[in-house]
Amino acid sequence: MSGAMPNVARWVWYPFGVTVRFLMRNGKRIAVSIVGIALVLVGLAMLVLPGPGILLVIAGLAVLASEYVWAQRMLNYAKRKGQETKDRVLRRKPDVGGTG
Repeated sequence: MSGAMPNVARWVWYPFGVTVRFLMRNGKRIAVSIVGIALVLVGLAMLVLPGPGILLVIAGLAVLASEYVWAQRMLNYAKRKGQETKDRVLRRKPDVGGTG
């Protein structure tokens, strides 16, 4: 009878062992995903609430881009659009004559 206990204990522990091994192997990716998604969600909420919404969305994408290719593509797209907007604003000449 006592010989069966280690087998039962192993059978009971098995799902927990698999979970622990999964978390140990993928811990960084899980943490990056949680932090990045949280930043993006808070940033999206701040688009309608007071706060730096765009900056938090970009920060969240930057965190996610360290692990995910799709986030890297979205971040590059946001950088390109930001650069185009900056160039467009800087190309405008100020209305010095006051003919408005």
